[in-house]
Order: sequence, then structure tokens, then C-alpha cells
Amino acid sequence: MRAPRLLVPAFGGVFAVAACAAAAPAPAVAPAPISAGIGPLPEGGSAVSPDAPFNAPAAVVVEAADAGEPPSTDASAGAPASACNEQSPQDFLVRGNFLKTPGGNQRAIQYRTDTYGFFPGFGRPGPDARPVSVSVVDTTFMGLPVRMHKKVVPALACVEEEIRRSCADHPYTAHALAGIRFKNTYRGGEVTNHIYGIAIDVDPNLNTCCGCVKPWNDAPRCHRPAKTEYDRMEMPECWVHAFERYGFYWLGHDVLQDTMHYEFLGDPDRIRRSSPLPDAGVDAGVDASMDSGG
Repeated sequence: MRAPRLLVPAFGGVFAVAACAAAAPAPAVAPAPISAGIGPLPEGGSAVSPDAPFNAPAAVVVEAADAGEPPSTDASAGAPASACNEQSPQDFLVRGNFLKTPGGNQRAIQYRTDTYGFFPGFGRPGPDARPVSVSVVDTTFMGLPVRMHKKVVPALACVEEEIRRSCADHPYTAHALAGIRFKNTYRGGEVTNHIYGIAIDVDPNLNTCCGCVKPWNDAPRCHRPAKTEYDRMEMPECWVHAFERYGFYWLGHDVLQDTMHYEFLGDPDRIRRSSPLPDAGVDAGVDASMDSGG
């Protein structure tokens, strides 16, 4: 699964592994826990590689509770107005930015540690810090199960609402999702947003990562001319804009051209127009998996 050669240049001396992992179509029953691994380095240096092997679907989930007040009604349109705040990704959390900034990677890691919980070996947890694992919940996106950090569940609901409202002219049915990861597979001191439960991959077997290693960079779309990065994926461009409207960053814009991958880089306290977040239950089994995989 590892490539024999380096595919993506490093920024600021940092070598990283790619953000995503392929997943089999979501099953109707709960699969075994994800067990992400990493293979040997290619000759001559670090590799760009997906986060986990194939066949790593998320567990079956319960639908997350909605948060905030009921949306108001837009009388002019005759339809409910969204209760979601629009926001952009925070610049200092964007990979292409922090890898070019002295101390940028560590700043981004510390923010994620303070905001979402600590992952062993990264950041400086405070005395009352809790591991990411205690905040991971089961939810759904576009009818598919996925396991994410509870703080970003409302943001996914906002994106789904936007897709259903704005993308009707560009129909697309997702078949598989991958959310939380149980082991960091970036190298050079970088850490994937999957281990914080704030990144989601959509149909890794259909949407390419041309800057990654095989099998993703072997996809036919990676080897034929493309006018834009949107031509490298099966998913419609409309989905990208729906995610970007609510604080997610699409790694298709990155040098990795990781078109399956979205990560929430907005402010989790600004997702909804009212502040409460869903008090979704935590699957106790996540703790053991996370702690043993780190």
C-alpha cells in the first residue's frame, strides 16, 4: 500500500502522510473497530500515504440530536431559513498555511488539543484536559453512519441541509464515510485531523487523492488532463461549496489533491445561531480503541 517514491514535497522541512483512508460501503450492521496502521517507508524518505487501510468503515450510529433554536421562516422564500452560521476555515489551521509558518504546526496542534481534547504525543494538555476519545459520538451524514467529535456534529447537519437545499441539480449519492481515526499516520511532527474526529472522507474509493500513494494516485482521474481539482473526483463541486460554507476546508485545494477529505477548521462555538450543542451519547467502546491505538 506504500509508494516506492516520494510524491509530495515537504513544506518547511515537514514531511507528512496524507489525510485520508479508503472505506468500504457502510454496512447494515456494526463492523469491527477501525484498526489503522502504517506501512514501511519507501526508499529515500517519507511517504504520502492514506491514514488507514481499506475496509475501515465507521460504526453503525444513532442519529445525532439537532442543536439550537428552530429555524425562522423566510416569508419571501416561503421556506424555513437556516439556523446555521456561515463561516470560513480559520487560516492558521489550514495545512497549506501553517506548514509555511514558523511554529505554525505546533500552534495548530495546540488549538486542536485545547478545543477538541488531547491525543497522546501531541500538544500540551492542561491539568483538566480530557482525551479526544471521550467526546467521540455516533452520528449520520447523508443517511450514512460516521463517528465524529460531538462538537462538529452540528456542522455536518448544516452541510447536509445545504446539500439538500442547493445541490438538487447535481445529484450524488454517497456510499461510504470515514471519520475518526485511531492512530496518527502523518510524519514529521504533523497530525491528521482525523484523530480529533473533525475530518470526514466521502467515498474514498471514488474520490481521489492524487498526491497520495497507491492505490489512490493510480486512479484514472489522476492521469488524465484536468482543468481544475474538481475534475479529479466523482463528487459534484456543489458538495465542496456546501462544506466550505460552514467552516470546513476541502483538502482538494491542498497539494495533496485529497478530494475525498473535508476537515472542520471553523469555530465550533459559532456553528449554530444559538450556542447549545447536542448532548449526544458516547460509545464507551471508543475509549478503549482510541487509547490502545495511540
